[in-house]
Amino acid sequence: MTEAAFTPRVFSGIQPSGNLHLGNYLGALKRFAEAQNEGLQTLYCMVDLHAITVWQDPANLRHATRELAAGFIASGLDPARSILFNQSQVAEHTQMAWVFNCVTRMGWMQRMTQFKDKAGKNAQNASLGLFAYPALMAADILTYHATHVPVGEDQKQHLELTRDIAMKFNHDYGVEFFPIPEPVIEGAATRVMSLRDGSSKMSKSDPSDMSRINLTDDADTIARKIRKAKTDPEPLPSDVQGLANRPEARNLVNIYAALADLSVDQVMRDAGGKPFSEFKPMLADLAVEKLAPISTEMARLMQDVTEIDRILVDGANRARALATPILRQTYEIMGMVGAHKV
Repeated sequence: MTEAAFTPRVFSGIQPSGNLHLGNYLGALKRFAEAQNEGLQTLYCMVDLHAITVWQDPANLRHATRELAAGFIASGLDPARSILFNQSQVAEHTQMAWVFNCVTRMGWMQRMTQFKDKAGKNAQNASLGLFAYPALMAADILTYHATHVPVGEDQKQHLELTRDIAMKFNHDYGVEFFPIPEPVIEGAATRVMSLRDGSSKMSKSDPSDMSRINLTDDADTIARKIRKAKTDPEPLPSDVQGLANRPEARNLVNIYAALADLSVDQVMRDAGGKPFSEFKPMLADLAVEKLAPISTEMARLMQDVTEIDRILVDGANRARALATPILRQTYEIMGMVGAHKV
C-alpha cells in the first residue's frame, strides 16, 4: 500500500466541556460544516473519553455531549453527509490507543507541553489518562486512516506526535499501513480572542461572561456584547498593517472577516477609517444574522434529546464500520492470533 492509495478523509474532535462560544464556532464548527462541500469523507467526534482525563460530573458530561452535538448540527453539519458520534461508543478508539501506547516512547510524551500546562506543579496527582492523552488522540485519527485533521494551534504538537506514531509503526513492521495525516489550520479567526482583552484567547473559563459570545446567547445578548467589546479610542486604520499593535481592533476585524467569509484585506477596504461607533453596529448586525439562528436551533434540539441520541447511535455504527477492519488489520500486522476473526 502506498500513501496515495488512502481515501481522503477528515477527522476532528471536540471535548464536550460545555458552554460553546464564538471561538468554537469560527475555529471549528463552521469550518467542519464547510468541509462537507470539499469532496472528502468527514468524521466529527465528541471526544468524551478525553474529557474524563479530569473528573467530570456525569450529568454535566451527558448534557455537554448532547449540547455539543446540537451545536454541530445547528452550525450546518449534516449527519447524513458526515459521521457524527461520541468517542466512547466506538471501542476501537481505546483498543487502538493501547497499541499506540506500546509504540509511543516516554520521551515523546514528556515533551508534550499541554500536559505540563494542565498538570502544572501538581503533575504527580494528574491522571495517567491526562499524560497518555496524545496516544488516544492518535488513535482517534489513525483508527479511520484519516488523511486531514483540522486542528487549532494548541493541538498542533499532538498532531505532530500522531505523525511520528504512524511513521514508527510503519517502520517497525515494514508496512505503509497508516497514512501520515496533514494538519488543516486556516481562516481569519482560527484563534478568536476575548472581547475584554484582545491578547487573551476567548474562553469559557473566563469569569466575565462579557468576554465571549456563547452559542446559546440570544440576539439581544449577542448585540450587547459586541457593542460593549473593548476597543481603543482611535478609528480603524486604513490598512491591515495598522492593526499590528491594536489587539482589540484586530480581533473584531478578524471576527467580522470570518463571519462574512471575507479576507481581512477586504474588510479593511470596506471599513478602514471608520470609528468604532460605526463598525461595532456593523459587526453586531452580522453576528446576530449568523449566530442567532444557531442559538435558536440548538435550543430546539435540546428540548427533545431523543433525536440527538438517535443521530449519535447511527454515527457510532457508521464509524465502527470504518474502524473495525482497520483495527483488525493492525492486529494482523502485529501478529495477534485470530485477529482476522475479530
